Amino acid sequence: MRRYAAVVLDADSTIAGIEGIDWLATRRGPEVRRAVESLTMRAMNGEVALEAVYGERLRVIGATANDVSALADAYRSAVAPGAADAIAALQAAGVVVHVVSGGLRPALLPMARSLGVADARVHAVEPVPDDDGVFRSAAPSPLITQLGKAEIVRALALPAPVLAVGDGATDLAMAPAVDAFAAYIGFVRRDAVVAGADFVFDSFASLVAHALSA
Repeated sequence: MRRYAAVVLDADSTIAGIEGIDWLATRRGPEVRRAVESLTMRAMNGEVALEAVYGERLRVIGATANDVSALADAYRSAVAPGAADAIAALQAAGVVVHVVSGGLRPALLPMARSLGVADARVHAVEPVPDDDGVFRSAAPSPLITQLGKAEIVRALALPAPVLAVGDGATDLAMAPAVDAFAAYIGFVRRDAVVAGADFVFDSFASLVAHALSA
């Protein structure tokens, strides 16, 4: 039995217990880390629009290919307890699982593959290298905007009913585009997101129990 035909999952602080952009910032020292974490927190709390800070964070960090590869390893090491089993159970029940994230797609793909999510079902931001090979910008995408996740979900035309799950304000923005939105608080609790959610999950075990109940 299943309650939903499709589940859309955020990545950072939902599938994995890190914020990828913030993680990259730590490799640039404490001053850059503090600046980038502040920008991320303000966006995830809904204090500023994501598009106001996304490009600035990339420019400040100036990630290299080695940085992105290291981030991919960090994502895999930080996967939420029970996430692999939950995703496997959802897909075995015929639930279509997509990952919709404002993170960097090359860093997220190895984690998604390890969880059994096909590349075509991972929607994230493509970083663009400068002439020197450093990623200081991103390809145009709705996912670098505050309301972009809802735009992506609508474009996917997923089978209904659809459940979206995430921890931040950009995830809550998916609510009008889906049948139900759940705040994930397994890593961080944002009160404004919880207040706007239909459900609250503190683990992937609780998520899958809800999603696969009649």
